[in-house]
Amino acid sequence: MIIKNNIDEIQNYLLDASNYTGYCEAVYFPESESDVIEILKKCSEEKKRVTVSGNGTGLTGARVPEGGIVLSLERMNRVIEVNERDFYAVVEPGVLLKEFQDLVELKNLFYPPDPTERNCFIGATVATNSSGARTFKYGPTRDYVLGLNVVLPDGDKLKISRGQFISDGYDAILTTESGRVISFKLPVYEMPKTKNASGYFCKENMDLIDLFIGSEGTLGVITEIKLKLINLPKDVFSCVAFFNNEDNALNFLEEARSLSRETEVNNLNGISARGLEFFDSKALKFLSVSYPKIPIKAEAAVWFEQEKDNNKIDIDALWIELLNKHKCLIDQSWIALGYKDEEEFKDFRHAISWKVNEFITQKGLKKVGTDIAVPDEVFRKFYKSAKNLVEKNNLAYVIYGHAGNSHLHLNMLPKNQAEFNTAKRIYSDLCDLAIKLKGTVSAEHGIGKAKREYLLRMYGEEVIKKMVLIKLALDPDKILSIGNIFDERFLD
Repeated sequence: MIIKNNIDEIQNYLLDASNYTGYCEAVYFPESESDVIEILKKCSEEKKRVTVSGNGTGLTGARVPEGGIVLSLERMNRVIEVNERDFYAVVEPGVLLKEFQDLVELKNLFYPPDPTERNCFIGATVATNSSGARTFKYGPTRDYVLGLNVVLPDGDKLKISRGQFISDGYDAILTTESGRVISFKLPVYEMPKTKNASGYFCKENMDLIDLFIGSEGTLGVITEIKLKLINLPKDVFSCVAFFNNEDNALNFLEEARSLSRETEVNNLNGISARGLEFFDSKALKFLSVSYPKIPIKAEAAVWFEQEKDNNKIDIDALWIELLNKHKCLIDQSWIALGYKDEEEFKDFRHAISWKVNEFITQKGLKKVGTDIAVPDEVFRKFYKSAKNLVEKNNLAYVIYGHAGNSHLHLNMLPKNQAEFNTAKRIYSDLCDLAIKLKGTVSAEHGIGKAKREYLLRMYGEEVIKKMVLIKLALDPDKILSIGNIFDERFLD
């Protein structure tokens, strides 16, 4: 096991992609579960803080330490098993998502979760319940986790399979490998009926494996993951559709979403997108330097895909008909003619995110971008309100996101500290609006350290205090990923 404490060697572990920064004494690089156990036992005895680190692609400061040590899992990066017969894989947490997906696809298998940044660690995607474009059809990471090995903050170990530990109403009991019984109450609160990655997943009679998925490193260190796989779809219709009118694009998107859900619910043949992604005119202009084929008159775009395997009707024709109905610039839109085009369209979708991060880093400011999702029926209202608010304050911005899930990324692009302060105020107002509309302040990125205030507004102090009781049951020494999800003051 390697330990580094030279500031030049550990600098990269003191920030994330949002430019959130922190400090620590040293960075530890365990190479096995036994190393993790050894580190946590020692830190528990010394009451020393431990912050679990992913690959630095996060946007909420969750991997950024505020004292103590960092536990980087990058050397625990083995794919232990890919079972082609029973459709599962077993991996260590430091496996890169992209490399894992490429590996299983060579075996004609498919792992659907697809966060925008695929150079993330799979362990981190579990810790944040990551999602992405395909979440519209397939759901988030949670739906593909079959089992976890978790080392608790005191070095004890939990081995959890889905279905093994089920709460009795809101009474939860876990048994560690040493035979220790941990019991606690789950808080009673209503999670938003949207895509959501805000705080602990809690509900009546729940599978307790779901408590660790999305817990952002606060309850234990994930050392091994068993993941569900499915058959690889072979035939995909992929398109980037451009519109010269924003409302036409939104109308198209809403009808495509409705038709897709009807098809899935009723098990029909027909339009059934696996992803519906939106780009406003500002986002297209921001991308046009790298993608000069974007039509000059385009005021909005929608990227979508549908799998056509075993479909008995002409899916391409159905989509073309729907595009024409909503006055798409069909002759200037991009329709994939093969796998190479499909991959290029994915790169186009992902480019906006990293280009925004690059812009913010060059300005030396922290990113101010929403990760808000709201119920479908109020999505357009929220979109218009968000756009009007940022334009009223004369801030540069781009809007894109997983609109199939009514999930919006509005990224403000401040040029100086004064504009940054304005952007933060707007962000706060938009979180309040989302809460009022029964949405979530974080749909996929988690809370980390940057969004604790907004989670508090979303659920209220009493619910946060009850979440804290779960942490204290599993981390009584208060050492693991302190500052993530809720402010340290609640631990007292």
